[in-house]
Amino acid sequence: MPEVNNWQLGRNMAYRFDAAYPERQFAFVFNINRCLACQTCTMACKSTWTFSEGQEHMWWNNVETKPYGGYPQGWDVRILDLLEQANPGGQTWDTSNAGTDGEFYGRYDGMTIFEAAKAQGGQQEAIGYLPADEEWTAPNIYEDTARGSKGVPGRYGAGEALPEHNTWFFYLQRLCNHCSYPACVAACPRNAVYKRPEDGIVLIDQSRCRGYRKCVEQCPYKKPMYRATTRVSEKCVGCYPRVEGSDPLTEGLPMETRCMSVCPGKIRLQGLVEIDPKTGDWKHDPQNPLYYLVKQARVALPLYPQFGTQPNGYYIPPRWVPREYLEQMFGPGVNGAIDAYTRPPRELLAVLQLFRATQTIIFRYEIREGPKVRDAVIGGQPWEMFDDTVIGYDSQGNEVANVSVLEPFIERPRKYLNSL
Repeated sequence: MPEVNNWQLGRNMAYRFDAAYPERQFAFVFNINRCLACQTCTMACKSTWTFSEGQEHMWWNNVETKPYGGYPQGWDVRILDLLEQANPGGQTWDTSNAGTDGEFYGRYDGMTIFEAAKAQGGQQEAIGYLPADEEWTAPNIYEDTARGSKGVPGRYGAGEALPEHNTWFFYLQRLCNHCSYPACVAACPRNAVYKRPEDGIVLIDQSRCRGYRKCVEQCPYKKPMYRATTRVSEKCVGCYPRVEGSDPLTEGLPMETRCMSVCPGKIRLQGLVEIDPKTGDWKHDPQNPLYYLVKQARVALPLYPQFGTQPNGYYIPPRWVPREYLEQMFGPGVNGAIDAYTRPPRELLAVLQLFRATQTIIFRYEIREGPKVRDAVIGGQPWEMFDDTVIGYDSQGNEVANVSVLEPFIERPRKYLNSL
């Protein structure tokens, strides 16, 4: 196997193909703290892409309740167990050099899904499994339930043993991560799965696909899905006509995907980041809001970076969840990310206002400083809040967003109180 550089792991790793990186990479940030689990994103995707015969159980976008929800059920627990079986007790991080060149989050000393498959000497490119049909039947199983169904033992863990007065859960928003080293691309024996060189979106050439389901088996996030009526696999296409600006609605400008643009909780920000063609890392671009959130503020983290696919979906972790659980899910940057979100620096507080401020993809932002509006003590330390204005610009340099930190207060005139 060739070796490629995985900047999320802080080291090189084995992968089927030589390194080849897109000019720009489709990426997104989700703020878990704001999610309502309203499933508006899920239904927007469903009504756009997977409403046809044979797609009844396809949910390219879904929101699942953790710790016991999942689609397919138990997808992450199964992969974590397979990694543990391949390398017992070895899935650890060395954070002694975190933040230095080459070790952004630290160095992952365990096995990736690709290395685990190689160590086991099998014929697969990555460890994985094919979910049973019943595991695909409930996209939001255990929704809003911290301990599983009443009187029914948790299927993927002893959820019923959690203290009744110390329960917790949170919503995890999921779609294809359009990984830099996709397991689906490596797994396909017909090379039907590929990354677009212009934006890194991962697609399946259905004229080449023969329905072997290797992509379904070896993607750790279980986002390729088999369609029995056509006998080929399908997956999230990143709404590429919108992202590339060819959809008539976009008027030629890159636009956010359907699931991003409908979010009423304003938890989503999607864009394109420039990629270094030699290392696969993000080019220094401090005025790109995604670059700022991931690389500078370090408030957004990749989902299960230890899998080794270098996912391009990032999450601001929930503040109320046990840190050990979050560290397993998002890696060793959890404490710093939650601290930054709890006591946001002035620039971060402004950039957070760009979430769902426009459907047009924001390539650059600037901040116009405003007056101080609040003094507070958070975590025993002083904190100041400023009513700054953040301005977002599209790919052509046109202003498409202008949002202040303080939302305007509008009082409805008395004569309109009962206008309905």
